[in-house]
Amino acid sequence: MSGPRSFDVDFVREQFPALRDDWALFDNAGGSVVCQQVIGRVTAYLETYGVQLGASYPRSVEAAELVRLGRKAAADLVNADINEVVITGSTTMSAYVLAQALAPSLQPGDNIVVTDIDHEANIGAWRRLESRGVEIREWRHNLDSLTLELDELTPLLDDRTKLLTFSHCPNVTGTIHDAKGIVRVAQDAGAQVCVDGVAFAPHRRVDVRDLGADYYMVSLYKVFGPHQGLLFGKHERLRDAAGQNHYFIGEDEVPYKLQPGNVNHELTASLAGIVDYLETLASHHGLECRSSQEAMTAAFDLIASHESTLVAPLIDYLQRRDDIRIIGRPTSDASARVATVAFELEGKPSTEVVTLLQEHRVAARFGDFYARRGVARMPLAHADGMVRVSMAHYNHPEEVARLLEALDGIR
Repeated sequence: MSGPRSFDVDFVREQFPALRDDWALFDNAGGSVVCQQVIGRVTAYLETYGVQLGASYPRSVEAAELVRLGRKAAADLVNADINEVVITGSTTMSAYVLAQALAPSLQPGDNIVVTDIDHEANIGAWRRLESRGVEIREWRHNLDSLTLELDELTPLLDDRTKLLTFSHCPNVTGTIHDAKGIVRVAQDAGAQVCVDGVAFAPHRRVDVRDLGADYYMVSLYKVFGPHQGLLFGKHERLRDAAGQNHYFIGEDEVPYKLQPGNVNHELTASLAGIVDYLETLASHHGLECRSSQEAMTAAFDLIASHESTLVAPLIDYLQRRDDIRIIGRPTSDASARVATVAFELEGKPSTEVVTLLQEHRVAARFGDFYARRGVARMPLAHADGMVRVSMAHYNHPEEVARLLEALDGIR
């Protein structure tokens, strides 16, 4: 693999039709815009295939193959096998389906460890199992570091702990947790592990093989694709989980037994466009890769590097302001955080800050971002939560400069 040329953000932005206006879009943690490679596949599928899958006539067979290739691309995206990936409507649905599928294997007195800093999608589904007699234990984020501390997890694990679920990167703080280390500790204690990778996957390569978690969840609509969720599970784990589809769908029919109503055809077929885009990104930057896997890894290395150059001036600026408090690690180090930054401005409600930014055509967001349990414990000054600026690799340094100029006028 040869070395890259400098990051071509103008080329990147050409791949995203929704970026054609003059707004600086810094709400990407809520959902990225969609690359043209995905859009084209959705359109082509709808224009050509309006049929059901599973029939023997040619159009149905062709449509089924496109959907299969989309599922294969989703699996490739996280370095999994096709039969280890369940496609759902969202991560909330992924967690709910998984929780219901594991529920029959749980006994009263068993326990599940959840965190308080995760998005509710990865908390609520597990907490519902309390009605079955399952004990829910909470791994709380440290209020000083605003991270999950490993030494505070160990006391929560025992021989009745069946599952630990936590976020690879919380969507409010942008902190990258040592997911591999956490997985190892929990599995050594005998627990299965589910990782919420929603806020991590748009910024860094997900490799479920290397991570070793039993389950991993991604929102594909935050990784430049359509509104769908991806649930990875080790094949033996998914095989042992209880089916959530029709009664005649066999327990060995993975992943179909965990996809009630099956997948959305046109959106699933379009998932190959995500991989196509990432390969194009690597190729355009002069990276000669031997495989699709290598190309995706190279693309995410480019993404991480560019996003670090975007977030650095924002972190530096916020640190210089004595009336602003960063919620999370005050660093732009790519190994420590993604380009999602939350903060509070003294004396200004967060909703007012966001409204003032909009006057400069800067789109940010305020609130608790569905991480309500953890945010409720934070010593925030404003009842309306925090301001969150979430960048993606298609943001331009000039947009960051406009953001800083706008912030400088808010005192």
